[in-house]
Amino acid sequence: MKVTVVGAGAVGATCADNIARKELADELVLVDIKEGFAEGKALDITQTASLLGFDTTVTGVTNDYSKTAGSDVCVITSGIPRKPGMTREELIGTNAKIVETVAKNLLEHSPNTIIVVISNPMDTMTYLALKATGLPKNRIIGMGGILDSARFKCYLQKELNCSPNDLHATVIGGHGDTTMIPLTRLATLAGVPVSEYLSEDQLANVSAATMVGGATLTKLLGTSAWYAPGAAGAALVESIVRDEKKVFPCCVYLDGEYGQKDICMGVPVVIGKNGWEGIVDYKLTEDEQAKFNASAEAVRNMNEVLNTLV
Repeated sequence: MKVTVVGAGAVGATCADNIARKELADELVLVDIKEGFAEGKALDITQTASLLGFDTTVTGVTNDYSKTAGSDVCVITSGIPRKPGMTREELIGTNAKIVETVAKNLLEHSPNTIIVVISNPMDTMTYLALKATGLPKNRIIGMGGILDSARFKCYLQKELNCSPNDLHATVIGGHGDTTMIPLTRLATLAGVPVSEYLSEDQLANVSAATMVGGATLTKLLGTSAWYAPGAAGAALVESIVRDEKKVFPCCVYLDGEYGQKDICMGVPVVIGKNGWEGIVDYKLTEDEQAKFNASAEAVRNMNEVLNTLV
């Protein structure tokens, strides 16, 4: 099994580190445009192998996509990160050109690969990767919903004072501060609806905190987060390479599902060796569907901006 991560910045390096630690690939290639950067990160990760007990071979390269040939999964983290006060959408002009170039370079050397998109604005970048490569829709997956759901569980954990591993909670919709939809109705603690323990006000506060989870970290850190995004990307890779059939909320191409067409958005999907292998219908309420439709409209508006740039 061979995995490539493009972008050796904080998110890409964290994703690669998690992949190596979990031995999700025999060979892991880290690519960056900055001379020596990926090579340095790869060497640093490799020097942890004897301490952590993994055998994955980690290689770093500077903009040489021939070294990625034969990759089963490719993760794209490339692009500029957010700065405080910046929306994910404001990244579109710069990151669209980067993601399109990277996706085409990867496909040239790994025609059978599955592409995971982490770059922001993620819904639009996932749509761009699909259109630019012409790959079957099941082989292009945006990671965002996994990260958003992890943040949802984090804020629920704080309110409930429980183990996050006993929580099931999902965020669907766009991967944006105003477009994501934490499904509080379906959130459970050890099988019991969290609404049995939390008031409507508490749930509303958890939902609001989830939606600005990325912006909160950007304000604190001065740049985008990396530990949780990197771990989320690795979790998605793990379900693919180990054919786990996990249900994750991911950004995928919709063709009538959830009432939307010709758009990439976050919905619950089964993730396995073929990429995303099916969409799970959560039977949204009228209010949830209305929010999903509004989210889709916002994502479409971003896609229209994309069409004027590429």
